[in-house]
Amino acid sequence: MSSSSPAETDLSAARLLLADDQATQKFLQYLRQERNCSEHTCKNYFLDLAHFASLNPSMFESARSALPWSLCQERHARNFAMRLSSAGLKRNTVNRKLSSLRSFFRFLLREELVENNPFQLLPGLKTARRLPMVLSVEQVGALLEAPAAYHRQRLGENASAQRIQAGDFMVARDSALLEVIYSAGLRISEATALDFEDLDLLGGLFKVRGKGGKERLCMLGKPALKALQEYLKQREIMGLATRRQKGALFLNQQGGRLSARSLERNFKDYVLFLELPADCTPHKLRHSFATHLLNAGADLRSVQEMLGHSSLSTTQIYTHVDIGRLIEVYAKTHPKA
Repeated sequence: MSSSSPAETDLSAARLLLADDQATQKFLQYLRQERNCSEHTCKNYFLDLAHFASLNPSMFESARSALPWSLCQERHARNFAMRLSSAGLKRNTVNRKLSSLRSFFRFLLREELVENNPFQLLPGLKTARRLPMVLSVEQVGALLEAPAAYHRQRLGENASAQRIQAGDFMVARDSALLEVIYSAGLRISEATALDFEDLDLLGGLFKVRGKGGKERLCMLGKPALKALQEYLKQREIMGLATRRQKGALFLNQQGGRLSARSLERNFKDYVLFLELPADCTPHKLRHSFATHLLNAGADLRSVQEMLGHSSLSTTQIYTHVDIGRLIEVYAKTHPKA
């Protein structure tokens, strides 16, 4: 197994070992079946375990189908943390890897495959909690209107009828998509995974499948509902689907489900068109959704439910407010202000 720096470690040999390891496969099965983790999450756990194995070749080189996890001691855990840190990995990345190993050994302990958890008492690295980038209400408004202005400029005056029709479809789709994301604070993956049958257009509600397969009900604001109805009309005009056809809600021009990558690429075009900060992504609409609700007086628990956060502490990052609003609140509420 490679002994290069942690940031450049070749994990291929370690991944082959773990693919045949009974304990690792049981752990992945536990993540999928009992904790209902997504495949993306399971893959990250697997890669973190492979990273640990690759940095401890003497422990694992002679093993085959049952790796000797019981040989792992606290010194191995500390050494793993130090090597990751010295390799220049971000502190959040180091902490995630340590958390993965901590969870893995907790599972092994539960299954009586080891006698202790060498990562249990290992502290994580202190991290500065960065506030998420948030768009102003005016910037969000400009973004929601950007598809129409962008495609109008791009088509010009002499566009063919076919290009105009395709442009009308893209304007309607992207406008509806951005309205829905901001209306409910969706993740990109949640938005592109929506099916028509998830919608209740009369009730102004729709069902979302979030992380770990958890479902929640989200609300459609009036602008989002109007944009959706226009989009459903345009996709029917394009011959891609009927207005009430079940299956993928947001389609590409070939009639397949719109991918997250395509959404991000189109969003980047609108950001450049509006000359917004280059690091503005669709996820910033989710941040803005939460912050705008809290600034308008929504309670934290309600916002937690709307975002689909399992922990209130995750939602608390959105409680930051600008100094102007703090001064205004202080002046209005403090008896000696």
